[in-house]
Amino acid sequence: MSINGITQTGMVSGYEQARSQKYQKKETPAFLQNIEEKETAPKKDYAAEAFERVGPNAPESVRKAWMEAAKEVGANGLGIKANGMMSHISQMMVQRLTNQMQGKANPDDVLGSSVQSAISAVTKAIYNLDNPLPGSVTSIEVQRYKLQERQFYQSFLQKLQYLD
Repeated sequence: MSINGITQTGMVSGYEQARSQKYQKKETPAFLQNIEEKETAPKKDYAAEAFERVGPNAPESVRKAWMEAAKEVGANGLGIKANGMMSHISQMMVQRLTNQMQGKANPDDVLGSSVQSAISAVTKAIYNLDNPLPGSVTSIEVQRYKLQERQFYQSFLQKLQYLD
């Protein structure tokens, strides 16, 4: 029973019911579709993207070693996390910037075009991690990421030395 547009508790007017169904029919599937798209969307391979940033001219064998090390350690040499966010400034990033400051033709080509040049870059990165600049202070979280970065470089180096 309705008095001046007010319905009794438990009763829904025909207009309200139609409006509710219309809302549910249009909004709910779109919402569910968005969730489903996110779940089924292919995951970006940030390790491969990181490799392309530092090894555009590296041989396929170096790329495979990089990808195996990234999978093994769960990290890559650029400090890019699984969600695509940067965790810290990695040694490979420092080498890219150093190349740029020195005016090299392709500053992003840190790994070079051979296994030996990749070994050299990784050895330099490990050395720089083990011998930080005096007075450099980092948080516990960044120290943890740097440890993981070093583990990646160690694994990558072992795989590269096997190729050489």
